Amino acid sequence: MSRLSPVSQLEKIRAARIKLEKEEQRLMSRSHDKVLAQIVKLAQSSGLTAEHITAALGGKSKAKPAKSGAAKAPKAKRATAGRKVAPKYRDPANPAQTWTGRGRTPAWVQALQAAGQLATAEIKAE
Repeated sequence: MSRLSPVSQLEKIRAARIKLEKEEQRLMSRSHDKVLAQIVKLAQSSGLTAEHITAALGGKSKAKPAKSGAAKAPKAKRATAGRKVAPKYRDPANPAQTWTGRGRTPAWVQALQAAGQLATAEIKAE
């Protein structure tokens, strides 16, 4: 009886592992198909649409997801996010500096607010 070298044994084990992984994938796929068929049957019998299911899974959909104890999905960004906004205030001391009224308040705006003169820095719409 001849013994296999460690390299040959390792190759044999790797081949067996690959074969087992493929078999596992085949069985999982078959199992997934059965579960999906049950989900489709339940959805159809209860009147759920694909949009309802997508929304419940956290995808984009117009239908509202069912309320549950699960954690809330992160809020979607607003359609106006990232858009440029016209400035509402101009620094009287340095006309190159403006502020839209959004975000962190600049020091010159804070100083005008403290003095009660912010209205003097408003940019008039023409």
